[in-house]
Amino acid sequence: MTGPGGDLLDLEEAGAVLAAEAARFASFGWMRGTSGNLSVVTSREPLRLAVTASGLDKGELTAADVVLVDGAGRAVRGGRPSAEAALHARVVRLTGAGAVVHVHTVASVAMGRRRQAGIALRDLEMLKGLGQPADGPPVVLPVIANSQDMGVLGDRLVAAREPRMPAVVVAGHGLYVWGAGPREARHRTEIVEWLLELELTEPEDRTR
Repeated sequence: MTGPGGDLLDLEEAGAVLAAEAARFASFGWMRGTSGNLSVVTSREPLRLAVTASGLDKGELTAADVVLVDGAGRAVRGGRPSAEAALHARVVRLTGAGAVVHVHTVASVAMGRRRQAGIALRDLEMLKGLGQPADGPPVVLPVIANSQDMGVLGDRLVAAREPRMPAVVVAGHGLYVWGAGPREARHRTEIVEWLLELELTEPEDRTR
């Protein structure tokens, strides 16, 4: 799997990293109850991902609480992965990412309702953390409709993807963010969530 800096790790190391990342996000209130899931690539050929196990408190995970899945999100080793493991695998195949974060934040759900056509972001220093200039043209954070069918949801993500934005909001659901490894995916998640929280405070009739 890809570690914090993008290096491949084994499954045990992957589990320890994902447990630590999940505890961090849970401490922010972004993975309440058993919600949310994280993944990291352990192999490219064949594609394998370590994914947090389904139905567990994400603030209490251990290194053993991961499932190894294949490039379609099917379990290869371990227990039961989230149904969303298939979407994690789809994101990795599409973007070449090494890690994917899925969190259920209030700001992402609220802004997904407000801006169903996408969330335009510009003139913000925090955009630099996503590799975008602070004073450049707007970059759009896509918003896609939710579906319980991961194939349908994946197709919507592919169609809406903005290459300059390593994230997508799923309306009524939450936020997906990806990066080269867990650390980059975490940093990007924190930045995108900050941007969403800021947008949530802005009046809806402001000039964009």
